[in-house]
Amino acid sequence: MPISAEKLNTVVQIPSDVNVSLNRHMLIVDGPLGRAIKNFRKIPVALTVQDDKVLLKAAGSRKKDFAILNTSRSLIRNLCEGVVSGYTIKMKVVFAHFPITINVKENKVFIENFQGERAPRIADIVGSTKVEPKGEDVIITGHVLTDVTQTAANIQLKTRIKNKDHRVFLDGIYRYDITHNMA
Repeated sequence: MPISAEKLNTVVQIPSDVNVSLNRHMLIVDGPLGRAIKNFRKIPVALTVQDDKVLLKAAGSRKKDFAILNTSRSLIRNLCEGVVSGYTIKMKVVFAHFPITINVKENKVFIENFQGERAPRIADIVGSTKVEPKGEDVIITGHVLTDVTQTAANIQLKTRIKNKDHRVFLDGIYRYDITHNMA
């Protein structure tokens, strides 16, 4: 059953200190914390930027098109909120016997002495995300939500234990808090 036409159009209000421009399929969002770019080439939504609004129009009238429209609206809203205040993820380093050390060099996170391994495990930092080890915590901050969460996922996946009972071997680095920084 098709969805009514008024539900297939939506508007995203842009905050006053954010500048949004559209270059073909690339949505460029500039704010106090930096610049975020999102490619909408493969997302079937028509975008137009007018004054302090982004107008979105779905490509069709099915439920799937309605879902894609609302996903696009959330992506744009997250980009605008991120360049104004940013995002923070806190991760906890958990170990039972071998103390794990975290070092950050350039755009890599080195996880050393994980379960007594000699070679460090290396996780990538995505985009302009900042990773800061503080004692048994790892603080990940940035202004693009997808980059911050992907960096946290990369770190957590590098400490995944295979071929052992995960209820007994709890060593690893786990996310325990994600916050939207309010400036």
